[in-house]
This record gives sequence, C-alpha cells and structure tokens, in this order.
Amino acid sequence: MRLLAFQTPMPTSLHLFTFLCILISISLTDGTQLILVNNCKESVWPGILGSAGHPSPKDGGFQLCSGEETVLEVPEGWSGRIWGRQGCCFDPKTGKGYCETGDCGGLLKCSGIGGVPPATLVEMTLGTSQSALHFYDVSLVDGFNLPVSMKPVGGGVGCGVAACEANLNVCCPSALVVQRQGKVVGCKSACLAAKSDRYCCTGDFASPKSCKPSEFARLFKTVCPQAYSYAYDDSAGLKTCKAPRYVITFCPPS
Repeated sequence: MRLLAFQTPMPTSLHLFTFLCILISISLTDGTQLILVNNCKESVWPGILGSAGHPSPKDGGFQLCSGEETVLEVPEGWSGRIWGRQGCCFDPKTGKGYCETGDCGGLLKCSGIGGVPPATLVEMTLGTSQSALHFYDVSLVDGFNLPVSMKPVGGGVGCGVAACEANLNVCCPSALVVQRQGKVVGCKSACLAAKSDRYCCTGDFASPKSCKPSEFARLFKTVCPQAYSYAYDDSAGLKTCKAPRYVITFCPPS
C-alpha cells in the first residue's frame, strides 16, 4: 500500500510580510517607534536625553550619515528631547571629541548630558494606557542650529506636524549669530543672547501675561510657524496625537 507524503507548504512572501507586521505590532504594544532620518547633506549626530526617570536610547548619541535612517523603540510614557549635532569629530576608541553645535560634554554618547545651545530641540511626552495622547513640539527656545520636523505616521485626524523646516541661520540677526571658522552654524534665542528675565520669561516675567514675544521671537515664528519661538508660545507650537510611530527628519524638505 502506497502512503501519501504530506509536505508543509513553504511560507510565501505574503506570509513573511504578515508575520513581520505581527512582530512589529507586538513590539509596539507598550511603546512607540521613533524613526530618525538624516536628509541633510552632511552627517548629523543625534543627541538624546530622557527626562528625569526616563532612559536615553542608544546611550544618548550616535552618528547618522547623510541619507541614513534608524529606528528607536521608546517605552510607554517616555519623555525627553532629541537634537541634531553638527560638525562633530570623535576619537573612534574613546568616543571623545567635539561638535560645532549641540555638543554634549565632548562625548559621542551624551549619556544624560544635554546639548549646548543654540540647538533646535524636538521635545515629547508620550502617552500611557491611562492617558493615551502624545504631546510633542519643535522648540527654538534654546536657539536654532538645523531644520527638523516630527511627523506622525497614522494617528488619525487632528494630528499635527511639529517643525522648523527653514534654515534660520540664513536670516539670523547679527546679534544672535554663532560662527565657526567664518561660517554661521547657529542662531541664538533672545534669552540665550541677552540672559535677562524679560527674554527668558523668568523672575518678574515668569507668566504668560508678563512675558511677551521679543522681536526676535516674532521673526522665528514668522519663519517657522509650527515651532515654539519662546517660553510661552504654546498656541500653535504644541502638537498632540496618538500614533504608533513618528518620523523625525533632520533637514526636512521645505
């Protein structure tokens, strides 16, 4: 009597794709995916700083070459900031060196150290199962060094794009300019340049009623309307969404 052999069918590309999608959805159940993209012509060294009690992915810093992208998995409720460092040079053995903008203690991996302003910041506080909304913004409160945007992937109607897509270094007032070797690499905020309560919204000016935007903040807002221009500029700067992933692009297409 001849027995029939039953073979298990080989997985098709569709099966593999479905399997990968399931894995991705499982991995994102308790967290959010941040996709960092470098659209600049030169390398960018992202700096990452978790808020108090939150981790800093990838030890807080790494090199992202032109045209490259990388994915960060952050846990539910993560809060922190991301910025781009430029003009960096690090010793490959020690990880020590220097960046022209956004430097964090002369280290490749910032490891809990914030960036030296001026630096364009991407700030976020992600939701939890109890409070699902994600809050995020692009801030020029610490000045500007390069264009950046944060855009949700999915999330539905009402999700906003936080961004400063223009190169503020081109129109930076002379009083705020930061130069390296004759090249403009950053633009200070009025607070950083003047270091006064009036411009920093501190002391007697520590309220929305008493602290008004300076002429420089109004310039920043005109050029980058989707970004925070000063401490109390939250009318259009702060975005909310509930998306499983976000794309953070350095030098986004404008």
